[in-house]
Amino acid sequence: MKLFLRMASEAGTKECYALLKAKANIEEAIQVIVKLKHTEHIQQQLLAVHNQLEGMHELKRRVVQSNAESSI
Repeated sequence: MKLFLRMASEAGTKECYALLKAKANIEEAIQVIVKLKHTEHIQQQLLAVHNQLEGMHELKRRVVQSNAESSI
C-alpha cells in the first residue's frame, strides 16, 4: 500500500483545507484497515476516493494560483 505525504499546512481556501482534512482522514482509515484481513477491496475503494479528492484539490490549487497571479 502506498504511503502518503501529508502537508502540515497550505495557503489557500477553506475548500482546500476541507480537502486536505478529508484526504488525511482517508489515509488514516487506510492505515487502520490495512491491518485487517480481507480488506483489500475496501483499501482500493478508499484509495480511489482519495485520488478523486486529490484531483479536486489540484484543480482548486490551480484556481487559487491563477487568481493570485491575475491580481498582481
